[in-house]
Amino acid sequence: MLQMAEDDSKDDTKVRSNKEFFVDLARAFGGAILFSFPMLMTMEMWWLGFYMDGLRLTLFTLLAIPLLMGLSYYDGFEDTSGLKDDTIDTFVAYAVGFTASAAMLFLFGVIQPWMSADEIIGKISIQAVVAGIGAMLTQSLLVIDKQTEDDAEKRKRSASYAGQLFLIAVGAIFLSMSVAPTEEMVLISYQMTDWHTAALAVATLVVMHAFVHAIEKGGQEKEIPPDTDFFSLFLRFTVVGYAIVLLVSFCILWTFGSIDEMLFAEKLKATVVLGFPAALGASASRLIL
Repeated sequence: MLQMAEDDSKDDTKVRSNKEFFVDLARAFGGAILFSFPMLMTMEMWWLGFYMDGLRLTLFTLLAIPLLMGLSYYDGFEDTSGLKDDTIDTFVAYAVGFTASAAMLFLFGVIQPWMSADEIIGKISIQAVVAGIGAMLTQSLLVIDKQTEDDAEKRKRSASYAGQLFLIAVGAIFLSMSVAPTEEMVLISYQMTDWHTAALAVATLVVMHAFVHAIEKGGQEKEIPPDTDFFSLFLRFTVVGYAIVLLVSFCILWTFGSIDEMLFAEKLKATVVLGFPAALGASASRLIL
């Protein structure tokens, strides 16, 4: 009788575990669609899937793997307890992103049966990375149980300096991806003079430091020691953060082929332009992630 009771208890635990996983999976699909729908309905993203260089698309996909693994640790769609769980969740999130993107692009008529396999896979793959990030950010985008949310918040608050820089990079990607593939980024850069570029860079630094200062002075538990002086705060978080923002912006523009035919000065302008929304995302990463 005791053995039967233990077996029944194990079966009930397994059923609850499976049920929780499928609930988390459903939320991940919701997060994938919620985060990626601006890109799913953007014509430039459809074109990129057709003509984007295969090497750049491969690099874009491969670089998403460590990004998703880091997100799984700090803010995954389910609570994880080690590298193995984070690795599994990374590939689950990408699979969710790929499936959700394929389904939505099919419903929108963006992919058709008569298209070549390369075109179909390209259109889905470039969207899958963005949707995979959305799937991984389910805890931030959708309501999760309080304990899981508190655990994720505790990990982010206790992040090392490198961990905080990682979250800055994710925040930059989060907000810039919705505008990065559009032609307006390049158009704005062509309209700007050198003085405009310098002024925008300074304004971006001011906005970023205002966010950093607000976090430092916030009433919640702080990631930044309260006795940190102004110049240390400015250099370690604002300047380094802006450097990460510019690097992320340049990499995205290069991946999408938006700056291939430009001179160096023009590439710099386009990077600074995209760097403004990216900096907003980076600065508010603790609020939106």
